[in-house]
Amino acid sequence: MSPAPFFYNEMKVNDMREASVLEMRGIYKSFPGVKALQNVDFTLRAGEIHALMGENGAGKSTLIKVLTGVYPMDAGEIQIKDKGPVQIHSPQQAQQAGISTVYQEISLCPNLSVAENIFLGRGEGRLVSWREMNRKAGTLLDSLGIRVKPTQQLASCSIAVQQMVAIARAVDMDCRVLILDEPTSSLDESEVEKLFHLMRDLRERGVGIIFVTHFLDQVYEVCDRITVLRDGKLVGEYEIENLPRVQLVSKMLGKELDDMADIKNNIPVYSEESFTPVYEAKGLCSTEGIQPFDFYIRCGEVNGFTGLLGSGRSESVRAIFGADKVTGGEVRVDGKPVKITKPIEAMRCGLGYLAEDRKRDGIIGDLSVRDNIILALQVKTGFFKPFSKAQATKFADEYIKLLDIKTASVNTPIKSLSGGNQQKVILGRWLLTHPKYLILDEPTRGIDVGTKIEIQKLVLKLASEGMSVTFISSETDEMLRTCSRLIVMRDRRVVGELTGDQLTQNTIMNTIAGGEKE
Repeated sequence: MSPAPFFYNEMKVNDMREASVLEMRGIYKSFPGVKALQNVDFTLRAGEIHALMGENGAGKSTLIKVLTGVYPMDAGEIQIKDKGPVQIHSPQQAQQAGISTVYQEISLCPNLSVAENIFLGRGEGRLVSWREMNRKAGTLLDSLGIRVKPTQQLASCSIAVQQMVAIARAVDMDCRVLILDEPTSSLDESEVEKLFHLMRDLRERGVGIIFVTHFLDQVYEVCDRITVLRDGKLVGEYEIENLPRVQLVSKMLGKELDDMADIKNNIPVYSEESFTPVYEAKGLCSTEGIQPFDFYIRCGEVNGFTGLLGSGRSESVRAIFGADKVTGGEVRVDGKPVKITKPIEAMRCGLGYLAEDRKRDGIIGDLSVRDNIILALQVKTGFFKPFSKAQATKFADEYIKLLDIKTASVNTPIKSLSGGNQQKVILGRWLLTHPKYLILDEPTRGIDVGTKIEIQKLVLKLASEGMSVTFISSETDEMLRTCSRLIVMRDRRVVGELTGDQLTQNTIMNTIAGGEKE
């Protein structure tokens, strides 16, 4: 066990504030068919909090996994202060080099005490003095301002305290580089502030912190520098005071402000025949940290939720569909009060939901195309009233033809299809239920351009026939082509609503950024 946490005295911190503690140069990493990192540089200085930013697929996670030895890099060099160039082939070697990671999902042992978790795996076969271990843990926790008893079982602590215990463990193991991967995603505001206090304290002790997050406000509250990645490439490194939030959003999305022309389109607007919303919610919130929000959609309208990844887009529509536990709010369908606390209730009210992650929440890989298509309707009808094979085949054939799904037969396992055709199968699954209101979360992610256009055209066609559609995409151009109204989200709050002439790249990005702080 280390006798004391790793930190520098004040004079050394001031001297080393600009000295790099970690340098990654020319990092390349590829997977079959994907160039995840291409010539990426990253520098971390002692005593700084450095945000690593980028949208989904930008390369953030891959860069962290290369640094921590989870993935071997294809080319490049990693240098650690006082150690020179290092080869990191495992998380254990990363830890020996002074690199520690605290993930969003706590990787400690909840059944053990706080002290046991801090010193877990460092007894080296010796008899443990529980009194001495608890004393040292108490000293460490006090020095970091973590208010928890060493003897307390970890499982009884809040998520925020568990993360702080994981940080304390890292600090006690002489970490020079601390990686915090989405540490605030499950915390409330008071817990976030406690974590930030600890991060600032570690910064003053000379620890370099890599902060991976999607929350813009938090970045500008606690960070010194930002490195932006996009499509596996380095966009740039910026001092926080020299990068306004709207410019950060621009760099993450890959759109320069001067080049953002308004996209003209012919989007169907909701039917004027009925001003009663098909679906309406007031004060809706869920266990996933979504702040209470109001929402409505009318017959024949295509609207969407937009914002950076992690802003709460998906969590909002999951609350609408009852896929996450709803903790408050009132819901009306066709003007009548209803209770939607689980998906089957939403389906019975005429809602459909194509989830963001088709592999986790969509396809059942070993089942056939036919069985995947009929699944939602069978759930809605009830498994005690199974469809005959002839009925199921008829349904499947109809939507294979309608959506031009490329498959050898209805009996082909869906896992054998391309990503785009898998997505069409799931879309067919929900169309078969004939929903009045269909939610599509990233329906075109990871599929070819031609299929994307087909799906966009289909969405507009469905709306012209009276179906209400909520459309979510990480590609702003795609949202502008399909939606007549956009709900803008930041940090799991609704921060704006855009319609008509407001539907431009510039306005969207400025609303996401939320203006500049005083």
